[in-house]
Amino acid sequence: MAPQPPTKFKVAAAHAAPIFMNKAATIQKVARLIEQAGVEDIKLLVFPETFVPGYPYFIECYPPLKQVAALAKYAEESVVVEPNGPDMLAIQDACRRAGVAINLGVSERMAGGHTLFNSQITVDSDGTLLGVHRKLQPTYVERIVWAQGGGSTLKNFPLSQLGVNLGGLACWENTMNGARQALIMQGQHIHAGAWPALSTMKGFEGVADAQIEALMKNHAITGQVWVITASNYVDETCLGWMKENLGEQDLVKAGGGWSSVLHPFCAFLAGPHTGSEERLVSGEVDLAQLGMVKVWIDAKGHYQRPEVLQFRFDGRPLWADEKEDNKFGVKLEEKEEQEEKA
Repeated sequence: MAPQPPTKFKVAAAHAAPIFMNKAATIQKVARLIEQAGVEDIKLLVFPETFVPGYPYFIECYPPLKQVAALAKYAEESVVVEPNGPDMLAIQDACRRAGVAINLGVSERMAGGHTLFNSQITVDSDGTLLGVHRKLQPTYVERIVWAQGGGSTLKNFPLSQLGVNLGGLACWENTMNGARQALIMQGQHIHAGAWPALSTMKGFEGVADAQIEALMKNHAITGQVWVITASNYVDETCLGWMKENLGEQDLVKAGGGWSSVLHPFCAFLAGPHTGSEERLVSGEVDLAQLGMVKVWIDAKGHYQRPEVLQFRFDGRPLWADEKEDNKFGVKLEEKEEQEEKA
């Protein structure tokens, strides 16, 4: 008989800065943070938006024609997501050794091409690469970097050792009520909210943290899910790279980031943690408490009023690599059968 999943377990947000624009070095840092999580008995670790190779803050700071070389370099440093491939092997091995599942924000590069996506990768605690979510709508000037994701990656992934469904959205994608509802209706238990250090950007200093907190608490209560919010902070490596390669700027500063762990009723289980101090912001998930939450409200069940409010989304593959036999080992026709049964 297979062991029963634990009722209580530790989760954490990696409040950290990447080695900006250096994929190899940042992947090494990801592995170190996973190993640290294992030592601290953390079972699920969520990373910030595009942690590898770092959020491209320069798109907010310089005219487009000055960014061409920087954007080409960013594509070179982006991650090709293939099971046990060159970019993923060390990460999968770290998860397996530490017994830690992760949700990792990356700039994803389509294999054999130049198209990029703002993606969240889910790796299980046994090292299995479960899948990837591609941000549906890049925000504002992000559209010069990343393509739009499709509905086939708008899904939760079952974590085998924890017995929960993990899904996530990146940054302002969390404002898309339909995207959130799609995850809720697919039985989400834990939400990975991935963010950059929004408060470091000119015009957002006084409002960014309040916006992130509002959006994350909103999803916690409306979805009855635990929410792990992970943000990076801007360090001198990032600012120095921009200055050296693109020139002086005064639109992004050092510091920032907002990370926490939230209960479905919006109580803080950890954090909020802000600023430039690196930390695994950890709290305990107690699945036994979910039943008492669902007595009050159940967005997938008794509180949905389907005869009044109807919801659907298009889960068909959009991009060529999504239409082929699934690179995570599930053929397209099998995937469609699974979605119909769900």
